[in-house]
Amino acid sequence: MTSGRIRVLCADDHPIVREGIGLIISQQPDMDVVGTASSGEECLVMFREQRPDITVMDLQMGGMSGVDAIRAIRQEAPIAKVIVLTMYSGDEDIHQAVAAGASAYLFKNAISNDLIRVIRQVHGSDEPVLSREIKARLDERAGRPRITPREVEILELISQGLRDKEIAEAVGISEKTVYVHVKNILAKLDAKDRTAAVRAAVHRGLIRMV
Repeated sequence: MTSGRIRVLCADDHPIVREGIGLIISQQPDMDVVGTASSGEECLVMFREQRPDITVMDLQMGGMSGVDAIRAIRQEAPIAKVIVLTMYSGDEDIHQAVAAGASAYLFKNAISNDLIRVIRQVHGSDEPVLSREIKARLDERAGRPRITPREVEILELISQGLRDKEIAEAVGISEKTVYVHVKNILAKLDAKDRTAAVRAAVHRGLIRMV
């Protein structure tokens, strides 16, 4: 270990992305890659072994998600610093990551100069380093009607093509109650029909299409 250098752990389920991040970081005079992980579980194990200064984390990986990994890391090490690097730009994705303890949130199209700059900023700060765009997304979410966990569950079933009766049987509620939930979902997402509601939910990061 070299004193004074920023020790970085990278977690992403795509080998090419991990290699790219590692190459960019290894070229910096003040940084070292101390490990790479392909899943949330592996990231957690490597974090315990290496105790990096910064963890660069994707959100969507096989098994444990990035959000769950951030939450687990921060539970064990409350001052740990995690930078999310992801393709997901939905306001719900951002909210969940920041709520779990992410110090910064970057999109993968900013993988070069922005990543290096933010690693240095996060390393030198005790507060989250959030861009204007990310803060605006969070403010936008705060001003929107809240989608409840039950509504998210029903949205996921709608995205699978289930009808009200099938949703009612799957969830264990009446068909009439499902109808009320769907009506509320359409209103909250400002959607004219179920297809538009699913599209809006995916865009915001409320649900994932398998």
